[in-house]
This record gives sequence, structure tokens and C-alpha cells, in this order.
Amino acid sequence: MTTSRHEWPRTLLWTTVVVAAGLVWSGLAPFDRLTWYLEIFPIVIVFPLMYVTARRHPLTPLLYILIAFHSLILVLGAHYTYARVPLGFWAQDLFELSRNHYDRIGHIAQGFIPAIAIREIFKRWSPVKHGPWLAFMTVATCLAISASYEFLEWWVAVAAGVAAEDFLATQGDVWDTQWDMFLATCGAIAAIVTLSGVHDRAIAKLVAR
Repeated sequence: MTTSRHEWPRTLLWTTVVVAAGLVWSGLAPFDRLTWYLEIFPIVIVFPLMYVTARRHPLTPLLYILIAFHSLILVLGAHYTYARVPLGFWAQDLFELSRNHYDRIGHIAQGFIPAIAIREIFKRWSPVKHGPWLAFMTVATCLAISASYEFLEWWVAVAAGVAAEDFLATQGDVWDTQWDMFLATCGAIAAIVTLSGVHDRAIAKLVAR
């Protein structure tokens, strides 16, 4: 991908088309409209922000693709609500699980994808560029983001009452909040373990242009 400082990266453009199509589908008769708005909120914040910064500070193609993938997880959950996603019911039947675990997938992604975004920010624009401190700061920041999102869910629940039940997707699990933060942390660690090398090469290639 060739990108000048005066044009948007091609990967951002085509991933936007994919996510936009997903948003349109997701917005057609969702199970609960309020839940849909709440779930897609991160997408309508992140994508405009990426366009504002893309010409002067483009991200790696790897990160654009991961953000698009995470967005598709969100739009699927927004359409059905996380407790009702068919993929989750399929896994529940196949593995004889006690509940629909699609929200668990979402929280693993909530750690995995932000970990690469945070790692890229640290490596490119901070003094923490490598070594154990980079890994520690990345995971710690992901955990902080996950905890902050749990606060947000709590405040929405207080403000909206019963209307927020589908947004929380606790499905009667009293440890749901703890599971969410734990899985986000696991996702962040998994991202560092599996993608650090690929990510380093992608950053080097981008910066060399």
C-alpha cells in the first residue's frame, strides 16, 4: 500500500466500505434500537477519528484491518443483542454451554484489537518503544479501558434501567463484569504474544515511507 501524506490509506478506505455495509445491515430492524445505538457508538467515534488523523498519521494496514474486524463483531452484537447472536447459540449447543457466550468473544476482541492500537501508539509516539515495559504498559492500558467500559455499562444501566439489560448482556451471571475484564486482559496478552513480530514489521514498513 502506497500512501502519501496527502491521501487517505487505501486499507482505511476499503475497510470503511465493509464496516459501513455491516452497519447498514445491522441497523435494519435490530432487536432493540437503544441497544443498537449503544453498541455501535464506538464505531461512529473511531472511524471519523481515523479519517481526521489518517493523512498526517496513518496507522498500519494491520491495525486498520483489526479495527474493521472488531467493528463487525460489534455490529453483529448490536443487531441481535449479544445474548441472542445465532453464532453464540450454535456454540452453546455444540459445546453444551450454560449460556450464549458471544459476548465473551466481544470482550476478548476488546483486549486483542486495542492492544495492537495501544502498542502502535506507544512504539511510534512515546518513549516506551520496546521490551517488557512496552508489553506491560499495553496490557495495563487495555485493562484500564476494559474497566472504564464496565463503568460506562454500569452508568447506562442506572440511567436507562430495564432498557439497558440487553446492553449489559449479563444473562444472570453475577461474575460477568469480572469475566469481561479478565477476557479483555487475556485478549491483550494474546495479541502481544502472537502479533508483536508482524506488527513491528508493519510499523517499520510504514515509517520507512
